[in-house]
Amino acid sequence: MSDYNPKRLIDDDEYLRPHEAAIRRRFDNFQKLKQTVTQSEGGIDQFSKSYERYGVHATDKGVEYREWAPGAQEVSLWGEFCNWDPAKRVPCQKDQFGNWTCFIPNNADGTCPIPHHSRIKAHVKLATGKEEDRVPLWINCTSQDGTNPLDGRFWNPPEKFVFTNPRPKRPETLLIYECHVGMSSEEEKVNSYREFADQRLQYIKDNGYTAIELMAVMEHAYYASFGYHVTNFFSIASRSGTPSDLQYLVDKAHGLGLFVIMDIVHSHASKNVLDGMNMWDGTSHHYFHDLPKGYHTLWDSRLFNYGQYETVRFLLSNLRFYNDFYQIDGFRFDGVSSMLYTHHGLSVGFSGSYNEYFGGDVDEECVAYLTLANDLIHTINPEAITIAEDVSGMPGMCRSAKDGGLGFDYRLAMAIPDKWIKLLKEQSDDQWDMANIAHTLTNRRYKEPCVAYCESHDQALVGDKTIAFWLMDKEMYDWMTVVKPETPIIDRGIALHKMIRLLTMGLGGEAYLTFMGNEFGHPEWIDFPREGNGNSYKYCRRQWHLAEDKLLRYRFLLAFERAMNELAVKYNVMSEGYGWVSRKDNGDKVISFERANLLFVFNFHPTKSFPDYRLGVKNPGKYTPVLCSDDEQFGGHCRVAAHVDHISEPFAADSHYHSIMVYLPSRVCTVYKRE
Repeated sequence: MSDYNPKRLIDDDEYLRPHEAAIRRRFDNFQKLKQTVTQSEGGIDQFSKSYERYGVHATDKGVEYREWAPGAQEVSLWGEFCNWDPAKRVPCQKDQFGNWTCFIPNNADGTCPIPHHSRIKAHVKLATGKEEDRVPLWINCTSQDGTNPLDGRFWNPPEKFVFTNPRPKRPETLLIYECHVGMSSEEEKVNSYREFADQRLQYIKDNGYTAIELMAVMEHAYYASFGYHVTNFFSIASRSGTPSDLQYLVDKAHGLGLFVIMDIVHSHASKNVLDGMNMWDGTSHHYFHDLPKGYHTLWDSRLFNYGQYETVRFLLSNLRFYNDFYQIDGFRFDGVSSMLYTHHGLSVGFSGSYNEYFGGDVDEECVAYLTLANDLIHTINPEAITIAEDVSGMPGMCRSAKDGGLGFDYRLAMAIPDKWIKLLKEQSDDQWDMANIAHTLTNRRYKEPCVAYCESHDQALVGDKTIAFWLMDKEMYDWMTVVKPETPIIDRGIALHKMIRLLTMGLGGEAYLTFMGNEFGHPEWIDFPREGNGNSYKYCRRQWHLAEDKLLRYRFLLAFERAMNELAVKYNVMSEGYGWVSRKDNGDKVISFERANLLFVFNFHPTKSFPDYRLGVKNPGKYTPVLCSDDEQFGGHCRVAAHVDHISEPFAADSHYHSIMVYLPSRVCTVYKRE
């Protein structure tokens, strides 16, 4: 990388200067790793296509199987194709690198020896001498059929799925609708990829989102893990359908112009043995660190060894597979904070000290892997987007490798949802500190874009509450109807729900994310079917009819989300630099800021409305309302006159030479456009 210059990163943050040697060492580690795979495999392109050679594949002459399992004493392949007859297992041969391979020739009539979608497994004589069945690690199709363990399936459809729509370009305004396909049905069931595609994609498009983020795609034996205890990395969650069904979903999303981001879990793996990766060849260090280093005590899962050559092959190929086979446009990397540090964030509160980011607790092999992963993704698809779930605030996370960074495009602004929930739990809104809220929303690293969101999917799980539920849980079931008078609790809840979302979108980042259902204040939590609830699906679904019912107030919240998204796209709000905060008045409970030639004004005061309120503006001109949460269509009280121009005056306010006079009703936010 000839234009490598870490001083670009350091010049933007003087606190990094003492750590220049560490930053350069990280880049050297990345370059060495890239050079290693390039020299030994003919380039990273071929190396990342290892999914074409490993696993079970049909060829013109038969079926090939390849598996890396250096600890195994014997490996063979069997399944329904041989009627599970032990005498007909197909033995594999081991090479000097620990790769086991076998070949099954076509039938006499030229047909494939393994029927499409039939069950297959590897039979392994482990390092311990014990013999057990295993699901091939690179298998790209599995099935559960209501029982454990999972079975491998041979995916070789007679007609391959053909994508008909081109991939969309990277959205200029990234508005992400985070969704879980399985729980997306109105019915009490696991929804399918095709049902989601046909039922919800148009809804997502119509409400102004430019991207979807698919959660829980990778196969996981335990549904209630929310997709985070992955058992089979190249297989998709079979509860929701087949590989062709997911390809159909992605293709249809592309036809609507929606970018498709996938939640990728490379931070850990399920500790399951019979249907997962753990102890596959009888050793604890197969793809993982040896125990206890390779075990996550909080997550009860196995941890990858990112310094191991074959682990890097497996994970990079995993990314390449989803890019190539499913045409996924980007990845949201889960658990990056756990990956980056040898302590995995356990019992560690990040103080912001730079020694935490460059000390001995950093897993530099993982840093090299993540940098190479980003390099690969953006090389094979320059339009791709990568997002890091990192709570630590690692400097350079979203700077390019040539600047000394890790190469992500965005990091999740995880402090924002924590702040809103903390306020809702611990303080009444008349106690909220405007300066502290503004600081939380703007506290991000220079030139490192963030995805802002006001509540996470975790907060929708049983045991916690969504923002809407924290605001209105006492009355949501009985008083959200418009045929009853609006109560003070519902009035406050709807007003603050709108304000919290717009403030987060406008000030909190360079992209915005909503979890499925939060856009209309979904009233119930998520509780996956499990033993503790009688394996019920009652709370593992989404009640879409609530926002569609004209007699319920949920439609007001949905209408405001749609208007927010339209505003963001029309004025390129989040791609136009940072918000310039001019007022954070704790007495009046007012926050105002300018961004993308718009003036955002929020009055959080629970009782006070302010007539003729003077606000400073950077530039003189005519300011006209373009969005107001108090409009009738959003369930407001119509106290702000629409289409009223506010002409700036040469009176200083808020450290500006110009100002305007506006009316600020209590618990209302208004956006003005400057002409």
